[in-house]
Amino acid sequence: MSAPHIVVYSRTTGFRHDSIPAGVTAFAELAAEHGIDVTATEDPDVLTARLPGSAAVVFLSTSGAVLTDAGRDALRTHLADGGGFVGVHAASTTEYDWPWFGGELVGAVFDGHPPIQEGTVVVEDRDHPATAHLDGRWDVTDEWYNFTANPRARVRVLASADESTYEGGTMGADHPLVWCHETGGGRSFYTALGHRAESYAEPVFRRHLLGGLLWAARIEG
Repeated sequence: MSAPHIVVYSRTTGFRHDSIPAGVTAFAELAAEHGIDVTATEDPDVLTARLPGSAAVVFLSTSGAVLTDAGRDALRTHLADGGGFVGVHAASTTEYDWPWFGGELVGAVFDGHPPIQEGTVVVEDRDHPATAHLDGRWDVTDEWYNFTANPRARVRVLASADESTYEGGTMGADHPLVWCHETGGGRSFYTALGHRAESYAEPVFRRHLLGGLLWAARIEG
């Protein structure tokens, strides 16, 4: 039996995060530890070619328009075939002119952020591989994303932001930050965390990413 395969996609046509190389390295290392083959690319044609048969695709702080029409079709087909999607941080700033991507696949669309600062993540659901290792409250330094609409009615919220612990939140008492859902025949996991390169070396954050990936890809940990 061949090893499961994932694609890590990090193309940007908008803002580019300096943490992308660290994120690519983290996913490659995590995958290797679990016998998963990885294709890391910023080429939309490679993405399209490598999606068929892949267990999951990771959109790692992508931004702007990053897909061709063929890539959009391939992504839909990937989900319809039961494939997984993992969106990390700026994935919610991607494909603004394709409502299915933000509204259905990722689950929400980015709507600005305050300066990077420390704050507290409230873990709402520990019955998931991405959050099972966390305590009820998780202090992190990150870029605290706001969204154009609250996705809670459409997704399973795993963790939220406590806006009282930092400045610049715009969503109030209910501010989802990490979630998952079934969509288009496959599984989607999104975490708004991951702005800083340093985060990708932190064991707690790496385990968070790994849990989301294994769940989306339907791979036993």
